Amino acid sequence: MDIEMFGKLSDAFGPSGFEEDVIRTIADYCKEFDVENMEIWPNDAKNDYIIKITLPEFMCCCPRSGYPDFATIYLEYMPDKFVVELKAIKLYINTFMYRNVSHEASINEIYNTLKDKLKPKWIKVVGDFNPRGNVHTVIECRSDMVVPK
Repeated sequence: MDIEMFGKLSDAFGPSGFEEDVIRTIADYCKEFDVENMEIWPNDAKNDYIIKITLPEFMCCCPRSGYPDFATIYLEYMPDKFVVELKAIKLYINTFMYRNVSHEASINEIYNTLKDKLKPKWIKVVGDFNPRGNVHTVIECRSDMVVPK
């Protein structure tokens, strides 16, 4: 969409502005997404295999400052009986966009949600966060990481 057309659409939505309406709609949808109803499909394959999904537009808000944090999420898993539908994982990841949550908490939540929902044979979730304030953070959760107590 060119700038001129965007301006006409913006004008058509009145004093609240097109951009604000779109942002409000996205925020409302993100709040309403029900992870319990995340769409999963049966895995009919007889072979063991690994699914790799990259989600390069992850965003959450820092719980301390409120500033946005951006990351690429790398998801790998070996399915058992279920696989996640790709649009469903995208919509789930977008629910973090307006939440105040730390890097560690967001990746652990994604890991636990997918592990509980899919019950895969193996799963790994990595969050590679963009540097902010000269700090680069990578968070990794894996089902094969067992540390003896």
